[in-house]
Amino acid sequence: MKVILAKTAGFCPGVKRAVDLVYQEAGKGSVYTFGPIIHNEAVVEDLKDKGVKVAESIDDIPEDPKTTVVIRSHGVSKKTSEAIAAKGVHVLDATCPFVKKIHRIVMEKGSEGREIIIIGDPQHPEVEAICGWCDREPTVIENVGQAAAFVPKWSEKLCVVSQTTFNYKKFQELVEILSKKGYDILCLNTICNATEERQSEAKRIAASVDAMIVIGGKNSSNTQKLYEISKKECKNTYYIQALGDLDFSKMESVDNVGITAGASTPNNIIEEVHKACQK
Repeated sequence: MKVILAKTAGFCPGVKRAVDLVYQEAGKGSVYTFGPIIHNEAVVEDLKDKGVKVAESIDDIPEDPKTTVVIRSHGVSKKTSEAIAAKGVHVLDATCPFVKKIHRIVMEKGSEGREIIIIGDPQHPEVEAICGWCDREPTVIENVGQAAAFVPKWSEKLCVVSQTTFNYKKFQELVEILSKKGYDILCLNTICNATEERQSEAKRIAASVDAMIVIGGKNSSNTQKLYEISKKECKNTYYIQALGDLDFSKMESVDNVGITAGASTPNNIIEEVHKACQK
């Protein structure tokens, strides 16, 4: 069986930075991450074994200057950031630089009188955090129906940004619908380069193979999008979290297979799947 492994599979720079930071702090005392550091259960469990706790809310964080709290790559709202700092703990901000840039954009453009539109999943922690840096309530648009029905809340001067891991083609589609409404729109493509490259490569590989394997956590938004993109190109696309999820009986008549993985998938899991497919 011929195996094509995507060059962009695995940790993106922002996720690698966040995970490395937590591993460096693990074992140095009381260490918390605000929410799971990434959407990968294997990594979260490994860190737990090393003594790293997950704070799901501000109340979970002790008021102790010897405690370290790591803000994950998704970022947090301005209110949450201030509440964590008020605990008197040592804060390490591992927010992805691409996400930080969006925080600055929505603050700046909002202060200039533009109403903010965020293209993305309203329940994703990154989007929730971005909303928390807007002075006025933004609008989150996830699908064609919402874009078609959009009406400004308070200004016809708009600023459109995107969740960094959103599907690029879908982003373009939604922006085109908004553009036809005749408002003064400042559109900023804030999908990160790593996401665009990963999605483009997944599409290209999926179109050339008999089966496609997409590896990532079940709660990973960017992995879900890779699966959707791959599935359109290759009907035999499988979404797995680890090698144990892969049913090799479905691969018996496959001559070539492609493999990609989400931004929160560790290299050891990717390598394990890759080696198993080469046997």
